[in-house]
Amino acid sequence: MRTFTIMGPPHAGKSALVEALAGLEGGRGNTLATMGGAGVSSFRFMGDDWAAFDIPGGLEFLPQAGPALAASDAAVLCVPAEAGAAVLSAPYLRLLEAAGLPTIIFVNGIDAMTDRVSDVIAALQTYSAHGIILRQVPMREGDRVVGSIDLISERAWEYHEGERSSLVELPAEMRAREEEARAEMMETLADFDDHLLEEIIEDQRPPTEELYDVARRALQHHDLLEALLGSARHGNGVLRLMKSLRHDVPGVEALRDRLALPDGALALGCMADNLKHIGKAVVIRALGPGVAAGARVGGDTIGTLDDIDARTQLPALAPGQIGLTIKSDHISLGGVLTADGRVDLPDWATAHPPALRRLVVPDNERDENKLPAALARLAEIDRGLTVAQSAASGHLEIGVHGPQHEKRVIDKLAEGFGIAVSCAPVPTALRETIRKGVEKHHRHRKQSGGAGQFADVLIDIAPLPEGGGFAFDDVVKGGAVPKNYIPSVEAGAREALAEGPQGHPVVDVRVTLKDGKAHSVDSSDFAFRTAGKNAVREALSELGTVTLQPIMQVSVHVPSAFAGDLVQVVSGLKGQVQGFEPHPDAAGWDIFRALLPMAAEEDLAHALGSATRGTAWFTSELDHYQPV
Repeated sequence: MRTFTIMGPPHAGKSALVEALAGLEGGRGNTLATMGGAGVSSFRFMGDDWAAFDIPGGLEFLPQAGPALAASDAAVLCVPAEAGAAVLSAPYLRLLEAAGLPTIIFVNGIDAMTDRVSDVIAALQTYSAHGIILRQVPMREGDRVVGSIDLISERAWEYHEGERSSLVELPAEMRAREEEARAEMMETLADFDDHLLEEIIEDQRPPTEELYDVARRALQHHDLLEALLGSARHGNGVLRLMKSLRHDVPGVEALRDRLALPDGALALGCMADNLKHIGKAVVIRALGPGVAAGARVGGDTIGTLDDIDARTQLPALAPGQIGLTIKSDHISLGGVLTADGRVDLPDWATAHPPALRRLVVPDNERDENKLPAALARLAEIDRGLTVAQSAASGHLEIGVHGPQHEKRVIDKLAEGFGIAVSCAPVPTALRETIRKGVEKHHRHRKQSGGAGQFADVLIDIAPLPEGGGFAFDDVVKGGAVPKNYIPSVEAGAREALAEGPQGHPVVDVRVTLKDGKAHSVDSSDFAFRTAGKNAVREALSELGTVTLQPIMQVSVHVPSAFAGDLVQVVSGLKGQVQGFEPHPDAAGWDIFRALLPMAAEEDLAHALGSATRGTAWFTSELDHYQPV
């Protein structure tokens, strides 16, 4: 079995293309739709078994692409037949470049194409470090595209609605355009084959089979990306695409070198879901010697192996075959599975950081104990979901890639685990500080029968420079405060600073214990801790505090065409633009840097969606705090 991933921007026709490919021989095999909208379909074509992973368009779904691409032999990038829409494909081209995967670009919807196909390819080339070769040119009657001409075989194919194309004579008026495009294609291929270069220099006509062979090797080695034309909705060009996959795509053995698989690699986790009445199910692709039911994989024995219909049990998976592991909770998504554990996939297969953070609270108190385990199970099947506990509130906090992703998580908790939840934005982590110092005396005395409590402290509290955090020292002389009680005073000071007068942690403060008194019987660690805490609280109340907001260092990964538009976006969010520069590893991309209040990060995520047509994302880290 060979596998490929179909991906591309929203509304490019990816699902229609999967259906058209799977139905070429009249019957579609099994299908599985997973939580995130991604799916996998199996089918047969010319006696071979195939599986296609279908990744929905949009950055919210991109985290699902990494594991699928890692387990694929090739990728099909489905793009609209519009030059102006090429930028929408930039995130996918960037990921495919990093993956080094043999890639075929399918320009979909050419029946409605108004732009020149060469302009579409040139626009896509902006975002690809590797060359893109056009393998076909459209054949037109007036303004209508009625077929295509293969540049290697020089055969013309006429399209028919819902039927296979027919071979026709190459129109005389297309001969000059075909020869020009063919010459460009051969010159590009010649960069990767010395013999072909010699033939071109000597003005010889290379054999067709030689051109096919050079193109196949360039595709398999990811030296070039090739572009084909068609319309999935009308069934045009789909057979040509499938034949290219059949002839040019390598088998599962090529994964070893591409992913630098470790010795003993048995399988790859591709997709996952929590299926009703079944539980956790992970789609795996077998490597090496294959995988049998009951074998030791991922550190434990696996349970049932099913076909992707989740009904048909399989005794084993042959190398390259995909199947579902059932009742095998230890099997994880997005890793290389060995007998004893798993090895992480390369960095390119890891999801970029979530755009939104949400506090998750169960609607019913009885679900509080169930929610952590349920979210942990979801994180195992959703590579884009992060789960943590909020240090401020103690509630569970999730990271999601957008509103649709958030809704999918909420729906899955309700449907799969019976837990209804409410989500709210994570409050900004505000801080407090002081601008001047004060000396404060506090005596803690309590006598209510039995052992009493006594502690007397004199502290000095003063501001530290920005970023100074907390410092404590003592200048007590003559043992007025016994040394064993001094750490208790510090602990009390820390406790008081954990929540200032305005309800936020107090930072950039130095507390100095200057003097005090102790009682030989009634003094204790608890008494001095209480005295230190109260002294600091009284000092803060007297001084007053200034509220600080976190300022984040934000790095926006954005197609260069939109970088200039972000200046106004960041300025409108009260941020400070620091500049932008070309991305060192991604063609056609910039890294836009700015300082931005943490409170504006969610607004930035929403603004990027409209300002960059859903192509950009950002990372952030704390830079400093400043007064609100």
